[in-house]
Amino acid sequence: MGVRRKFLWRLYFDLVDAPNRRSQPLTFPSFVRHTKQLLSVLIFVASLLYLLGLEETLTVIASLLYCVCFSSFFQAKLIAFLRGKRGKNRSRVVPPLETILTDDEIVASVVSGETPSEELESVTGDCERAVVIRREALRRVTGRGLAGLPLHGFDYASSSGRFCELKVGCLQLPVGVPGPLLLDGSQYYVPMATTEGCLVASVSRGFKAIALSGGATSVIFGDGITRALMARLPSAGRAAELQAFLENPNNLETLTELFNRSSRFARLQTIKCALAGRNLYMRFRCSTEGDVGMNIISEGVKHVLDYLLNNFNDMEAIGTSSNLCSENKPVAVNWIEGRGKSVACEAIIKEEVVEKVLKTNIPALVELNKIKNLVGSAVAGSLGGFNAQASNITSAIFIATGQDPATNVESSQCITMIEALNDGKELHISVTLPSIEVGTIGRGTELAPQAACLDLLGVQGESLESPGANARRLATIVAGAVLAGELSLLSALAAGHLVKSHMKYNRSSNTNIGHQIK
Repeated sequence: MGVRRKFLWRLYFDLVDAPNRRSQPLTFPSFVRHTKQLLSVLIFVASLLYLLGLEETLTVIASLLYCVCFSSFFQAKLIAFLRGKRGKNRSRVVPPLETILTDDEIVASVVSGETPSEELESVTGDCERAVVIRREALRRVTGRGLAGLPLHGFDYASSSGRFCELKVGCLQLPVGVPGPLLLDGSQYYVPMATTEGCLVASVSRGFKAIALSGGATSVIFGDGITRALMARLPSAGRAAELQAFLENPNNLETLTELFNRSSRFARLQTIKCALAGRNLYMRFRCSTEGDVGMNIISEGVKHVLDYLLNNFNDMEAIGTSSNLCSENKPVAVNWIEGRGKSVACEAIIKEEVVEKVLKTNIPALVELNKIKNLVGSAVAGSLGGFNAQASNITSAIFIATGQDPATNVESSQCITMIEALNDGKELHISVTLPSIEVGTIGRGTELAPQAACLDLLGVQGESLESPGANARRLATIVAGAVLAGELSLLSALAAGHLVKSHMKYNRSSNTNIGHQIK
């Protein structure tokens, strides 16, 4: 870096506090405003002289303009003003040395270990520049580049310090929008982010069959997120005493008041305990309105824990998450008691729709669901997996709408039921998902693309009329999409069309793609 460039960088950071340079607009003092007025007059006079053909006088005017605009006195006055404006009422910000280094010099320091990769945002003062430097450092260390990974198109500054660390780029996923889903009297076009061919088309066919039969209906029969802390006591008897205290209805009011202090959104519902020797597991369940609420409930549990430690001084707190919650794991407690939103969705499909749209018949669907989804899953020892492809649908909608993809594990626990009605003239199909964990505020829902997908569904942000209504509506939309996906996939299996369609639409057109990646 040249001397002149270094000087300009030093001067810039002397004058401007980089993190806040846009927060306080500058106002110029009177001498600058007077200079501006003088320049306007001189330019007017110069223009008039030029029109009169007095070029010699114009030369004098031009020299005067140069002196006024570029004199050292004028620049010194301006710099002194800017320094005073930025330095008023706060200490002068001195930038780190790395801010004036070239990208190549910073890359070398990252490769050598002198500059930690996780500190690049603060070192460079530019989030996207940090991504570029980190990518180049990675290329030099591994010998492999990330040319195919997009760099631009993501707002790194707004996501700094959250969502993801050590960023090196952003991924692109195709988003399909099947629809309309006719659910509870409203129509929805459902965004799905996936790389599996035929999935969106299959769901769209299910939507069509449901709509032609009058639509689907849904019901939420549970709504509460859970967190389970764990504690150890001197004996099993003492652990049982604590369990009795927590599950005593007379103590619930006090514990609820303590818990609800953590947030104006969190409201404690129940506390259930499980005892294992002298270890006690306490499962708290609360409502969190539009947020999934894991951080909210964890804070509430901490308030109760502090209270218990004061009243049970022989209790040893082991942790605020004991796997009885249970998050990101296929467990029976979520399948039986529910977690997040517990939703059932159903529809009655007409016989002619089954034959013309789904290309199969009602007896075949009833038999296939029993043998595959019920008996087959039981033989496999499935836990909440009594369905054909619920996970496919939930994961695609979760990614598109900014949900936590890991919670797809419990959110896709589902049982699909199919039976014939009215002497085989109608088909009743239902899906029951006891633990759909979705939110419309917080986490990835704040990213612009995901927020746009939520807005398409009409559930972006918190509902002003009824807090939590948007999150509940999103849960029912997920269940409605699962219903359509189950109906269409089972029909394809019953008709023998599944393999044929996947071989036609879901195969890579480039057989050498693996060699290209290598």
